[in-house]
Amino acid sequence: MAAGPRRRFPQERSGRGEPSPSRSQRRERGQLPPSRPAACRASAERRDVEREGPAVSEMASSDSVTTCLSPAVHYVICKLGFEKKDIYDINNIVSENGEVCWQAITEHVCYLESDQSVDYIKSIRSLGPVCESVHLHFKSLTKEKFVVQYALWFHWTNYTELFLEVFDVLQYAQCTEVALGLMKLTSCLERALGDVSATMRIQLQVHLLIGKDCPFLLRDLLASEQLAVVFGQVVMDVLRIFIGSPYGLNLRNVLWHGFASPQEIPAKYCAMLLFLTAGLGQLLQTYLLQTKFILVHRPYVTFIRLEEFDAFPDLNHETLSVAEELVQASNFVLRIMLPFWMAALTVFKQSRYADCVILLLPQLEVGLRLLFTKANKCPNRLLTAESSAFYTTFDEMLTKHLDNEEVNQLPSVLEEPAMEFLWDFLNHQEGPRIRDHLSHGEINLKAFPSEIANQLVAFAITLLCRFSDEDMVAFKEHLVIKPLMNCASCYHSRFHPISRLKKQVLECMKSIRMWPELPTVSEEHVQTIKGLEGNTEASTLVLRMAEILSQLQQYLPCNCYSSDDPVSTVATERLLLELCDRHICTLYSPRPVLEVLVVLRKISTQCHQVSEQVIASIKSRYQQWTEKTLRSRQRHNYLRMLNSIKFLSPVLRLILVLITLELVNVHFVCKKNPSDYHQYLKFLKSVLQYTENLVTYTSPEKNKWDETIQLTNKALIKIRKFSDGKLTLIQSAI
Repeated sequence: MAAGPRRRFPQERSGRGEPSPSRSQRRERGQLPPSRPAACRASAERRDVEREGPAVSEMASSDSVTTCLSPAVHYVICKLGFEKKDIYDINNIVSENGEVCWQAITEHVCYLESDQSVDYIKSIRSLGPVCESVHLHFKSLTKEKFVVQYALWFHWTNYTELFLEVFDVLQYAQCTEVALGLMKLTSCLERALGDVSATMRIQLQVHLLIGKDCPFLLRDLLASEQLAVVFGQVVMDVLRIFIGSPYGLNLRNVLWHGFASPQEIPAKYCAMLLFLTAGLGQLLQTYLLQTKFILVHRPYVTFIRLEEFDAFPDLNHETLSVAEELVQASNFVLRIMLPFWMAALTVFKQSRYADCVILLLPQLEVGLRLLFTKANKCPNRLLTAESSAFYTTFDEMLTKHLDNEEVNQLPSVLEEPAMEFLWDFLNHQEGPRIRDHLSHGEINLKAFPSEIANQLVAFAITLLCRFSDEDMVAFKEHLVIKPLMNCASCYHSRFHPISRLKKQVLECMKSIRMWPELPTVSEEHVQTIKGLEGNTEASTLVLRMAEILSQLQQYLPCNCYSSDDPVSTVATERLLLELCDRHICTLYSPRPVLEVLVVLRKISTQCHQVSEQVIASIKSRYQQWTEKTLRSRQRHNYLRMLNSIKFLSPVLRLILVLITLELVNVHFVCKKNPSDYHQYLKFLKSVLQYTENLVTYTSPEKNKWDETIQLTNKALIKIRKFSDGKLTLIQSAI
């Protein structure tokens, strides 16, 4: 495929067929340009000052790349802010007690005469010496003096310690630590600004009109009216010069997406953002005192069930030592990015797990971008895009098609297990979405799980090993590396809707399996209730279920079916385990598949809720029975419940078998014509309606146990009729 211009990526395609998000909700792939046409004129001025810049050869190797910044971006970040040699007295910028003089900063913001939009080129050039003065000021302070003057003004971020750490980093300016500090600072600053915006929306009741959630994109957040009210428009313009605009320095994006090498980010910009954060804290305090508002910090994202992330074994020092050798030799690593890789492994050894992942994720993106550009023969996309186009990021690299609708070749290079891992950890809504949460400041860095860091480092090691020279066989067969390679080669998705449904089904079956073990009164007591003696309805329903399952017998594994008792707990569980163990393709699931999965998962959820309600009711009523605290009507109702569960357990197991059989064959739904597809969805939704009604009838508030008989009878008739028409997916697959 010949390399073409990097246009904006169409929104209607979303990788796996998931519903496409709106424009404002899309992930930050780079930045969209401002809507005002004046921004184009600022960009034109930037192109005018471009005289020369680094380039990428037609088939770039990891050793030949000298920068991932395009000439325009390289000029803006590495040169523009150093052109003016003016010297500013720091006493005019900050007072002795650390109070920021905003006018001394905002007077350097330049605007275009035509429409008063920010002139980013002139502003960066003018602010360069100010940043230098602030940097030198911080380097002249002792830690104690810095804490006295500034620590109070970082409290609004809810993470004062981070900004004190950044100050320490600036004292010795080790380039990887400066870049790491800047990534953490920008994500924390974004989170804090989002807290201010959300607080404003709640306090002013703006949420009644536009919703209380703050904008997802940093670009939109900095342009919000709420922040302009609190801090002032010109202050927000200052922030946009440093972060949040593709026409400015755009420091956050070039670092988080892995375009900047350690030596390309001037430490003075990190110092300036540290300084600006303190200044924002001062402005915010004044505003809060005037309005009597209280700043509310949104809760962090927390990860539960960490065992679900356990794909690779724990890494030991021997493995990490081998990994350090691999980094030096692997073609997956750009030489200019080598310090980031080594730093990531070092901080992992130091148990700084959040720092490790923050350093590692951009480098995984760089390495995959290198593979992507080679596989698709578009070497220029290794660089930052022009300000009018999206960057080439994880989002684009993991999709099925390129922006010109040609097939993306990277998935075939990585192969399905690696793609599944990347989608699991980065994209799936029910997965950790590590990069999104970290880069937007949504995770408490002080409590970052070691389990997630271990998995990402292990996966990175397998990529280092896979994409190395042929003479690296010794590494691939190394005693500590080979287990990682084996785990990587057999990885299956854990967070795709298909995988989640499998998990739901087995958890529901585990719940139903508890029913026979629950304490209940004797059968004699049940038969003493008038209206229950000789009642054969439950037995009739169980027989009807067996007939349906018998009809499907030809589609079931022969070793998982018992003709004597087809809906027994043991037989059903064995069947579900075998069906859920089958591999189902999850990569790039079409929209019809995802729509069916949504309904199947809802059915499974309702079944599980019925089971949990039954368990809770049985335990509660039995205790009351033994304590003789049940009134006469309650005793009758309890015994009716015991009679009803004779068929409720088999019907729930039958539904689990049905939805699992449909799951195994879910991709056949794409072969149905529109009319049949509509009828199929209608059938699934009728089953869903039955399970929802079952939840209502079996709830402690309703206790309509007799009514469940009629409800179930109607549902079974409908299932049998649909099965007779051979309209299920399992029948379509034959």
